[in-house]
Amino acid sequence: MKNLDFCMMVTQDGHQISHSRPMSNNGKVDYDGNSWFFTYEDSNKVKQIKKNKHVNLIYQTDDMLFIACTGNGEIIKDKEILKEKWVKGLEQWFPDGIDTEGICLIKVIAGKVMFWHKEEEGEYNAK
Repeated sequence: MKNLDFCMMVTQDGHQISHSRPMSNNGKVDYDGNSWFFTYEDSNKVKQIKKNKHVNLIYQTDDMLFIACTGNGEIIKDKEILKEKWVKGLEQWFPDGIDTEGICLIKVIAGKVMFWHKEEEGEYNAK
């Protein structure tokens, strides 16, 4: 998962309707079971996670590797953690870096990760 950058993040609103959007996973960060996404605190995805912490992350590579990760989302505003997770290029969306007004992180703690690649498939349960 370390070198996978973009995924589809799926959250649910208060009416159990799923909402998907592409998100950058800070692709060069070591994967330890948590995925990190910079965003704005007033975004719909943050509002949805605050009401329902269940999040799905869906990845695909060019060589037909598919990964589905289910987990729980948390909203992180701690400046030290934002600084630690910051990677070059994010200033495109957050012009003042970690001091951009309303910036936060979504931390997705994996509960289950499944993969499919050609004839192989597997599953990992973190719980």
